[in-house]
Amino acid sequence: MIGPADTRATGLRPGRPPNQIELDLERRSTRSIVVLGSGGHGRELADIVRDVQAHDAEVSLLGVVDDACPDLGVLARSGIRFLGDSSALEDRACELFIGVGAPAIRSQIAESFADPFGPLIHPTAIVGSGSRIGRGSVLAQRSIVTTNVVIGRHTHVNLAASISHDCSLGDFVTICPGVQITGSVDIGDRVFIGAGATVLPGVRICDDAVVGAGAVVTRDVRRAQTVAGVPAVET
Repeated sequence: MIGPADTRATGLRPGRPPNQIELDLERRSTRSIVVLGSGGHGRELADIVRDVQAHDAEVSLLGVVDDACPDLGVLARSGIRFLGDSSALEDRACELFIGVGAPAIRSQIAESFADPFGPLIHPTAIVGSGSRIGRGSVLAQRSIVTTNVVIGRHTHVNLAASISHDCSLGDFVTICPGVQITGSVDIGDRVFIGAGATVLPGVRICDDAVVGAGAVVTRDVRRAQTVAGVPAVET
């Protein structure tokens, strides 16, 4: 059973019925995690894993892998172990989280690897009742997901972003820091929503759309459309 430390580590609070994430975590085994990507986004994910590890002894960060040339100096200063390129994963029993911010690239990478056992949720994140978070998805520091929200696979909800009641987010979505998604919003796959944007109630954002930083989205956004501004219009 999940004890108090596990509840804090997932941002969930005691004293109410468990949601799906809590039930999934009760069934999990020890989690050895590798982050794919050594750039800024990957290092942020590694920090989230280490913060979870501080609250849950069953979670451990093995390190990062990257097929590009990593900045070993930055990794060393960050205290993050570089394991090599993605071939280093072949003989490792681990969960892989994809530390790449671009939704389309994250989607392509995920085709080559098994999904993690569950999501990665920072200790300061909050998840409300009845919400479901897909495998490989990440909730960063101070992010909030309220009640009856469904989030798909490999979706990243970044620093201090909030998702209100009855929203649905697809797979490989990137929600940048400070985004506010209000109630009953429907977001498709591979959508990118820039920092500080606001999406008003009932809006639908279709697959592969891009919302610019600081935009206020008041009406539906078509597939692969890019919008920006207040109110948001096509660019």
